[in-house]
Amino acid sequence: MPSSLTLSQWLCLLETRHPLTIDMGLDRVSAVWQRMGEPRPAARVITVAGTNGKGSTTACIFSSLSALGFRCAAYTSPHLFHYNERVQVLGAMASDQDLVSAFEQIEAARGDISLSYFEFGTLAAFVVMAKNALDYAVLEVGLGGRLDAVNILSADLAVISPIGLDHQDYLGHDRETIGAEKAGIIRAGRTVICGETEPPQSVLQRAGELGSPVYRLGREFTITTHARGCTWRQGDTILELPLPVLQGAHQVNNMATAVAAVVAVYPACLEQQQLLGRGLRSVRLPGRLQQHESCKKVWLDVGHNPHAAQAVAEALRGLGLRPGVCVLGMLRDKDARAVAEMLDSCVQAWYCAGLEGERGRSGAALAREVASVSSRDRVKEFRDVPTALRAALEHTKDGESILVFGSFVSAGQAAAFLNGNC
Repeated sequence: MPSSLTLSQWLCLLETRHPLTIDMGLDRVSAVWQRMGEPRPAARVITVAGTNGKGSTTACIFSSLSALGFRCAAYTSPHLFHYNERVQVLGAMASDQDLVSAFEQIEAARGDISLSYFEFGTLAAFVVMAKNALDYAVLEVGLGGRLDAVNILSADLAVISPIGLDHQDYLGHDRETIGAEKAGIIRAGRTVICGETEPPQSVLQRAGELGSPVYRLGREFTITTHARGCTWRQGDTILELPLPVLQGAHQVNNMATAVAAVVAVYPACLEQQQLLGRGLRSVRLPGRLQQHESCKKVWLDVGHNPHAAQAVAEALRGLGLRPGVCVLGMLRDKDARAVAEMLDSCVQAWYCAGLEGERGRSGAALAREVASVSSRDRVKEFRDVPTALRAALEHTKDGESILVFGSFVSAGQAAAFLNGNC
């Protein structure tokens, strides 16, 4: 292996070298991690699993702990623009040099063990973080939990965001089965924070078997909103917090879950409400019902499953928006029909855009799925996201909005197009 590969060259290599894009299991990645000396990213580790809200919850935990004075890092996936976004250390993206150095170390250690793109990247994140003497690392699970590469670490705190139907081919076809996979991040005797009032029974059962205390949104902790902000409660403890920076009622719940996690690992934050609030106000996470800065009529969301579509639909109603067009681009393994069912009453027209790649889906195939839910005269098909978005900008009237939805790829391509054309 040449030692002079750039980050871009490394990523191209990793995308094609392993036989499977998704290859669940811990044996291979654990073996390489052990050969590398088991680098631990931080003194304390928080793992975040779930179907939706993982990225937002991770960002809120990371920002809060950073504002409280701790040296923190976060690992998330996928990315919108640059791979480096996946690894945030002390408030900055990992550099190309740090990631390439980590890739080279993994390559030297792995021998004849083949690693997937995600497994390679996860180990690289651990290596980069381990060099920085961090207090906390907040790690978002990529897929599932039990067999995800992140789970080679025993986390000090498990956070499980709302669970819905996604990745059924890998995780199961009902919430209970999927919940059992997510619950794989729980460790014996260590606290579990749940971002929903009624998590799958499989999650509660696993926590009970391990003697792990569970704190659930709406039960052990609650949040209410008012004109001045939010009131968070846990038992006799009350915190007055700002409204979330991110749009939508679901972000209130994600923020509440993050605060419960911070309280669990650092109870002294209860006496530092000002710093905690400062951290929550500093959250930055593009692509979560984000209004584009220069083209205000366009809203971007990376959601890609029915649960996310439902949350976005409720948020749009709360904002008083009924987009003139939804530019929809979804991967082939996502439930486009169910997404369209959730959003159809909130949009006036569907512009279905094709996505390339191994898991891509053409605009025509996507349009057929959407038309089975909506009326055919409201559905158009386009080659790609930029073409669909250009048409949407030309055909929407002043005062009408455009929603871009369906995947990280769709949101990223739309934002790149707008940055160059708006």
